[in-house]
Amino acid sequence: MLDTLDAAAVRRWCASGLAALQRHQGEIDDLNVYPVPDGDTGTNLVLTLTSAQQALAMDLDTLPDGGPTAHGHALRLMARGALLGARGNSGVILSQILRGFADAVAAAPASVAGSWPPRCARPPPPPTPRSPVRWRAPCSASSRPP
Repeated sequence: MLDTLDAAAVRRWCASGLAALQRHQGEIDDLNVYPVPDGDTGTNLVLTLTSAQQALAMDLDTLPDGGPTAHGHALRLMARGALLGARGNSGVILSQILRGFADAVAAAPASVAGSWPPRCARPPPPPTPRSPVRWRAPCSASSRPP
């Protein structure tokens, strides 16, 4: 379990994710992926995450004044690097996943004492034929249990 989400943890996560993609790049390339079965999805994901890692390495030590936490800044650097270096549909999708993750956890405290990721409120039970479907707000600091 992760005890602290800091910039170093973000760097390790990015590096291990890239290493895992590189190990499985050929397998992913061999998949017949809709809508264009062109055999380059693994390559595109590796190139996109490589751009994210490069962006993370270039600018990690410069925090904007009054800006996000160090881990939030690192996650946003990753997301921006992925978007700018995105290759193919899979790269763009990966960059958007990274952006969503960065937006969701940028303000979370870095020291979480063994409870990372923060827990959100329990999801509601699935709707029954008689109950209306209700939209539920995404996890936020105000919806986390104490």
